[in-house]
Amino acid sequence: MKLLAIALVSLFTVTSATWFTDFTEAKKAALEKHQYILLNFSGSDWCGPCIRLHKEIFDSEAFTSFANEQLVLVNADFPRLKKNQLPKAQEQQNEKLADTYNSAGHFPYTVLLNADGKIIKAWDGFPKESAEAFTNEVKQAIDAGN
Repeated sequence: MKLLAIALVSLFTVTSATWFTDFTEAKKAALEKHQYILLNFSGSDWCGPCIRLHKEIFDSEAFTSFANEQLVLVNADFPRLKKNQLPKAQEQQNEKLADTYNSAGHFPYTVLLNADGKIIKAWDGFPKESAEAFTNEVKQAIDAGN
């Protein structure tokens, strides 16, 4: 009975990945851990595909278990609603990241970077594949970059 209870709790426990908002800290962590950075540009309160990407791909068990072991995640958010506005320093940092990695201003836009900030691969828009397939694509890009 105890085993069944533990199994049910683990089944319904949502694992989530840790997302950095400070790119400098994320880069430092990636260098220390010898990991890649996955940088996601999103509009958390206005961009439907961005919201879906986080819910369906980034919050999936397949992605989070891989990301927690292999990636440093960074979210560059661009909310529009006044109640969700970011501190000025965060806005400026996100704008700088957009200038460097997303100059076209696409949302969602996801970039895989090495620890030095060099682009390995980019995904424009919501992936037309499952969370597992997207995760495998990230794995393949990392393997090709090594």
